[in-house]
Amino acid sequence: MIENIQFEVAKNTDIEGVLELQSLYLVSNMTEEEKASGFVTTPFTVEQLQEVIRQEGLFIAKDNQKIIAYIFAASWEYFSQWAIFNHMTPMLPGLSFEDFKMTDSNTFQYGPICIDKKYRGKGLINPFFDFMRIHLLKKFPVSITFINKTNLPSQKAHIEKLKWSVIGDFQFNNNNYFILAYDMNQPSL
Repeated sequence: MIENIQFEVAKNTDIEGVLELQSLYLVSNMTEEEKASGFVTTPFTVEQLQEVIRQEGLFIAKDNQKIIAYIFAASWEYFSQWAIFNHMTPMLPGLSFEDFKMTDSNTFQYGPICIDKKYRGKGLINPFFDFMRIHLLKKFPVSITFINKTNLPSQKAHIEKLKWSVIGDFQFNNNNYFILAYDMNQPSL
């Protein structure tokens, strides 16, 4: 199924498709039963999408010209418009990952990632992640993300399939999160 999938750096013409996919898996639009198979929590606006596209921080997967997955991967500065990222950024220097001294300028925030459920479990995540990784490796040696501790599908995908390292945890707005790191020099395949 994934042999016909194209990976691209998003363009403004992709915004409508990204918003459609986001709407399907946005936690606030889902039932408790639907959330069990994974969700995204951050609703992006057209303007926020235009800005991340300008920074080349949005990656998409298409099947027959339809967007079936996206990955956000942008600077902490871009993500500073949301309170949770401002809560996380000061933690970076205190986190430990492979003797790497993390700052808000030599790491970036990876995520959210969203894959249409029809394409989950089919081997898409690794080549899609590697497409993003190769594009950002020149700028950032380490990627950081966080996952809600209730989002078990995301934990499994990142820890087991992509081999991210859990390097900490935190609480924010009555939710508990794991902090994960990834060495961008390591292929995920």
